[in-house]
Amino acid sequence: MANSPITSPLKDSDKELTANVLQSTLVDLIDLTLAAKQAHWNVVGRNFRSVHLQLDELVTAARTFTDDVAERTNAIGVSPNGKARTVVERSDLPEYPEGWQSTEKTIEAVVEMLARVIKRVRASIDETDKSDLVTQDMLIEIATELEKQHWMWQAQLA
Repeated sequence: MANSPITSPLKDSDKELTANVLQSTLVDLIDLTLAAKQAHWNVVGRNFRSVHLQLDELVTAARTFTDDVAERTNAIGVSPNGKARTVVERSDLPEYPEGWQSTEKTIEAVVEMLARVIKRVRASIDETDKSDLVTQDMLIEIATELEKQHWMWQAQLA
């Protein structure tokens, strides 16, 4: 669509920077959601139930943030792209392994995925410092929850 039906309060340069940051965050969160659900279905072993349930908590948080990011992208006058192909091409996450995975391997994989998403979200917080404080505030909220999740997953490996 040549002309956006949604106007933005941001300058064009700020809108472009913010949209790129939001798009990167969107694909990482979608990928995190899908990988965590894959892990949820395929985790086996000691402490199965607690890991299985904790994966659902992660999926819920990631889905909520995915929707928030997509809606913020719309709010600044840019159409979000959450298509599977886009996620595959642009996500920074490692591919979650196929088949059943032990609770320990699952936890290790989740810790790594969360670390990567957090790293990109934190970089995005810095990038939006001058372009869009509203988006930056949302990214800080996302980082806060993901860092809490990261701590809780890491604690299981101690």
